[in-house]
Amino acid sequence: MLSGTRLGALTVLERELGERVHVGLADLADPAIPDRLAKDAEAAMGRVDILVNTAGVTRDVLSLRLSDEDWETVLQINLTAAFRLTRAVLRGMVRRRHGRVIGVTSVVALGGNAGQANYAAAKAGMIGMSKSIAAEVARRGVTVNCVAPGFIVTAMTDRLAQEQRARLAEAIPVGRLCHRPDLAHQWWHAHGMTRLTPPAGRGQFGSGGETCYVTAL
Repeated sequence: MLSGTRLGALTVLERELGERVHVGLADLADPAIPDRLAKDAEAAMGRVDILVNTAGVTRDVLSLRLSDEDWETVLQINLTAAFRLTRAVLRGMVRRRHGRVIGVTSVVALGGNAGQANYAAAKAGMIGMSKSIAAEVARRGVTVNCVAPGFIVTAMTDRLAQEQRARLAEAIPVGRLCHRPDLAHQWWHAHGMTRLTPPAGRGQFGSGGETCYVTAL
């Protein structure tokens, strides 16, 4: 199941992925939505085996000018909603003694970034949260991991000024921002999935059967 707030983007992705794809519009700022999404996914597909927490927003500004509202908005979407979704799907995963939870965090969680105190705090919080939940459910056959990609060409990075993008690219050894197909194939190979062939531009980092011993990463 794909969920988000941009119906157009979800529809395009639905067409790309083909059959057995379900789309649900959802504003994760609403505390009731994660439980509803989990129930809708189970009703549509029978069970939820893998959860990928990718929802993210930015409200970039220097800390001296960062409002309480912008701080709370970023923490609510990027961290609190991820916890609520994880909690909602864990019930079934623990009962079945199988499940994979993958959180998409960021390199700024580890190194910080000027103007992103709220975003960095949320992404760092996701790492600590994931490690803690992993310790709670590992013996139930459920793994919880994070991936911390660098700067990827997305709608969020498209909003950066050209000078900012050039400065970021200079700090990357290959001299350019990452594209989603690059990242997907790295995820696929990172945990021994090389015996399988991923769909073009997609990966299964931390979600395949061969990753059952990898948790709290």
